[in-house]
Amino acid sequence: MISRDLEGNEYEITADDLTWRPSAYGIVIRKNKILLVKERGKFHLPGGGIDLGESPDSAVLREVREETGCTVKNPKLITMASSFFSYRTSGSPPHLQHVQSLLIYYACEYIHYNPNDIHLDKYEQEAGLEMEWVDSDRLGDIPVGTTVDWRPAVRQVLEMVPADTRK
Repeated sequence: MISRDLEGNEYEITADDLTWRPSAYGIVIRKNKILLVKERGKFHLPGGGIDLGESPDSAVLREVREETGCTVKNPKLITMASSFFSYRTSGSPPHLQHVQSLLIYYACEYIHYNPNDIHLDKYEQEAGLEMEWVDSDRLGDIPVGTTVDWRPAVRQVLEMVPADTRK
């Protein structure tokens, strides 16, 4: 198998090299804008790892709130993807970690924003993670900050909701 990191480096790995990481991501559209998180000048959907014992539906609601301060509801499954990615840990000593990820994408309805609901982990804080509403007309030009291009999932959601009725 081949695993890639954010810089595009490739690593030949075996199943024994992998850890498993199911994750859930929210697609939130409001006033023709997409809720995204910006990290080091690139964007990704709010979301992340599903905790043991947590349902994917609950995880996406929690992750969107923790990363953006936005409360959302009614997660609707849109699509899934899988990838192999690698990253250097911040442990002592740092080492290369390889992950098989299952990415679950949900359309979610926006309720409200409360900055006190933002709870970033240490990595997210160090990376300067911040939320941003990005005009949906810019979707094709948004620099993707993950090893999986999430924009096709957003396009599916945009096609479900006519442009003149997006609130």
